[in-house]
Amino acid sequence: MTSRSVNPDGAHPSVDPAPARLTVGIVSAGRVGSALGAALERAGHVVFGVAAISDASVHRATTRLPEARILPIEEIARRSELLVLAVPDAELAGLVRGLASAGVVRPGTIVVHTSGANGVAVLEPLTSQGALGLAIHPAMTFTGHDEDIARLANACFGVTAADEVGYAIAQALVIEMGGEPVRVEEDQRTLYHAALAHGSNHLVTVIVDAVAALRESLAGPGLLGQPVVDDQPGGLPERLLAPLASAALDNALRRGQSALTGPVARGDTDAVAAHLTALEQLDERLAAAYRANSLRTAELAKSDPALLELLAKEGH
Repeated sequence: MTSRSVNPDGAHPSVDPAPARLTVGIVSAGRVGSALGAALERAGHVVFGVAAISDASVHRATTRLPEARILPIEEIARRSELLVLAVPDAELAGLVRGLASAGVVRPGTIVVHTSGANGVAVLEPLTSQGALGLAIHPAMTFTGHDEDIARLANACFGVTAADEVGYAIAQALVIEMGGEPVRVEEDQRTLYHAALAHGSNHLVTVIVDAVAALRESLAGPGLLGQPVVDDQPGGLPERLLAPLASAALDNALRRGQSALTGPVARGDTDAVAAHLTALEQLDERLAAAYRANSLRTAELAKSDPALLELLAKEGH
């Protein structure tokens, strides 16, 4: 990556194009931090220390980063050239204030946080002391399993910096980890994060709800040799839904709104009304979610006015 240097007269920092190997400290060894640490090590950087408190974090630290030591946060911050703050969004501001108050982050340290919702303003207590603050958010879900590290190679990273020097360094770090850097302006971080949450977290909710309804619809005796439907993941309902959901996602990403199909897109009011009745008998909350999603789908598809009216009602 590019290395950062400060001009002797204290002017703006310059970017040294020569490759540099950084001493990296990570707070903490959660799902994201341990995966990024492993990716940085593969790029040639040295992860010397991680903060890990829970048993799960300690296990991830010892398996993914076996050469790193588990150390107190203050020691990690004091020794790092690149300090990665991979903590939950709600904990980030307090951690930054604590580090600034302790005065343990040296001027010139590159401080990276992985929060999707925050830009670099949250790092101001440290940047005002001479640190270079970067927001580098991997747009990927992390499970804590081995596939996390492999998925980073195909992930985009939302990056925000205070200036072009910062963007250049953030870009280099992401490319070294195998990802694709994407510039997100400071005042757009909340919208960026909301869009990702809507498209990923809510997708999980829709799939889980759909599987629950399928389990109910498939309960009872099956065909000869057909497995019994139970509540364990990876069963018949999931196998039934998987090709359809995968194709729908692929079509949406490649074809946009034209990928809309099904009774709502066709304006089949009778079919949708029957769906709502069946779902309400199973779970009123699931029916309400179906209604809300169907209304948005009907709006996008400019569907039949009668269907829009049905879906806009609180009940039917």
